[in-house]
Amino acid sequence: MREQGTAAQGPVRYGWVLAVVVAVQFMVTLDASVVNVALPAMRSELGFTEAGLLWVVNAYTLVFGGFLLLGGRIADLLGRRRVLWSGLALFGLASLAGGLAQAPGQLVAARAAQGLGAAVLAPVALTIVTTSFPAGPPRARALGLWSAAGAAGGAAGVLIGGVLTEYLDWRWVLLINVPIVVLAAAAGRYVPDGRPERRPRLDVVGAVLGTAGLAALVYGVVRTGTDAWTSGTTLGCFGAALVLLAGFVAYEAKGASQPLVRLGLFTHRAVSGANLTMLLLASGQFASFYFVSLYLQQVLHYGPAVAGVAFLPFCVGFTTSALLASRFVARTGPRVLVAAGTLVGAAGLLWFSRIAVDGTFLGTVLGPSLVTSLGIGACFVPLAGAATGTVPAEDAGMASGMLNSAQQVGGSLGLAVTVSVATSRSANAAADGDSPLAALTSGYGTALLCGAALLVAAALLSLVLPGRRPAARPTDSGEAAETPTAQTI
Repeated sequence: MREQGTAAQGPVRYGWVLAVVVAVQFMVTLDASVVNVALPAMRSELGFTEAGLLWVVNAYTLVFGGFLLLGGRIADLLGRRRVLWSGLALFGLASLAGGLAQAPGQLVAARAAQGLGAAVLAPVALTIVTTSFPAGPPRARALGLWSAAGAAGGAAGVLIGGVLTEYLDWRWVLLINVPIVVLAAAAGRYVPDGRPERRPRLDVVGAVLGTAGLAALVYGVVRTGTDAWTSGTTLGCFGAALVLLAGFVAYEAKGASQPLVRLGLFTHRAVSGANLTMLLLASGQFASFYFVSLYLQQVLHYGPAVAGVAFLPFCVGFTTSALLASRFVARTGPRVLVAAGTLVGAAGLLWFSRIAVDGTFLGTVLGPSLVTSLGIGACFVPLAGAATGTVPAEDAGMASGMLNSAQQVGGSLGLAVTVSVATSRSANAAADGDSPLAALTSGYGTALLCGAALLVAAALLSLVLPGRRPAARPTDSGEAAETPTAQTI
């Protein structure tokens, strides 16, 4: 893209900015799934218990989901370049520590620190896109590449984790982040800082209430993997989350002079609709990744590397549809793309739900993988544009944190619900006399069917999104910013 900028900040080197955003988004989403196939090797070498092993995944999820709102707001307060470098440093050091861990506690602590770094990096990456690139086709194309990087990172995590674990060592699923961090940090000097002239104070009370509330909610969800939904631990976590988040809303509405989240943003149909749709979309997406991975390894008996290669259609579909969505969103608006994408994704998961014990890659996996990924991948660009494109620049980090929180919490909730559904269905099938593999497959298929239902619900909710492209982001003076159309990436 041609360089452009103000006299105060100098020209913006869009190519370098885009490279940083793509690298960060790919890395953050990669680490949500890259450890999955390495878990058995970690347990064998470090001596994890079965319950303790879950925290290699849950520690990242819990901290990532709990601190996203705070991470987004910090980017608005301290400047995007400074926060980007801080997040990269934390993520890189945590990855190095995890790769060198010698005990279970060390690895879990490193994963938690990675989650904190990701909670800073994910919203700042989206903020950089929505504030650095001019509205119109340039921003849409940048959002397309951001979305493609995130989708490819999530799908490629299984592939990369399998290959590294089988042919090198499980430690490389964490150490691979270090060179990515170094390169992104070097290119980070081209990112516009965006530091406010008058630095507002951090809403400490809101930060404590919001972070603690989200952390309690995510903790309660991830605990459902070992505790029943009606257990005292689970209900206690959900009760605490309800109290904390209710207090957060009340304080932000009336008590905060400079709130962590401006609740008035939710009065905008585009913002509220995008966040709620993302919540349901992520619920179905996480289920597809999780249960297809289990099906490949537990039922079809694929090794880590082969299971990873089997995820290539997901990567291709997500990347392709995200890039295509960036070309069409300006013409169609978010409503059409999201509604169509979620329905296509639901059709793919419905097809996936017909998995069988004697399935094959070509007959059972390839087709539904492409349909599911092409549908879901088309949704992220329009949702990101709707959620962040019309808020003032000084609140862009806040809006980015909200959307990322919706994605993370939605994914955790959806996975917990579908795991419960799968477990119950498998138990019933076994009681009816099905073989262990048939019962397992039946549970996975029912969970994927549940994921399809979640995507249909997302399609219905997406109808509240604007039917045409949102207006350009307001400037500080409140007037709509001019939308350049002559720029090219």
